[in-house]
Amino acid sequence: QVQLVESGGGLVQPGGSLRLSCVASGFNLDYYVIGWFRQAPGKEREGVSCIGGFDGGTYYQDFVKGRFTISRDRAKNTVYLQMNSLNPEDTAVYYCALADRQRFYSGSYNHCLGWPYDYWGQGTQVTVSS
Repeated sequence: QVQLVESGGGLVQPGGSLRLSCVASGFNLDYYVIGWFRQAPGKEREGVSCIGGFDGGTYYQDFVKGRFTISRDRAKNTVYLQMNSLNPEDTAVYYCALADRQRFYSGSYNHCLGWPYDYWGQGTQVTVSS
C-alpha cells in the first residue's frame, strides 16, 4: 500500500526556516518522482519543487529558487524540503505527491510539476507570521 506522510510544518516568523519531511512507504523511491505542492487559503494548488528518486535531479519554481532545497534519502525512502527565508506568502498547506518517473521522464525534470501525481500525502500546515 502506497503511503506518503508529511511532517515538519508549523508556525515560523518571517525570515525563518523549516524543514518538511515526506516519508514514503509501499514503493521504491528509485522509480518515482516526488513533488512538493502547496495550497494557500482561497488559492489554487501550485507546484513548488520535485526530485527524482533515483538520480536526485531537481526542479524548482522561480518563486522558491535560492530559498528552498529539495533532497532525498534513498535509504530512508524520505524526501525533504528545506525552506529558508520564509515570508508570509509561503503560508500554505504543503503536500508531497508521487509521480511515475518511468512513464514521463524524457531527459529533464523541467516539467515534472505538470506530470500526473497518483498519490498524495495528507499535508502539513506552514504558517509564516510575526
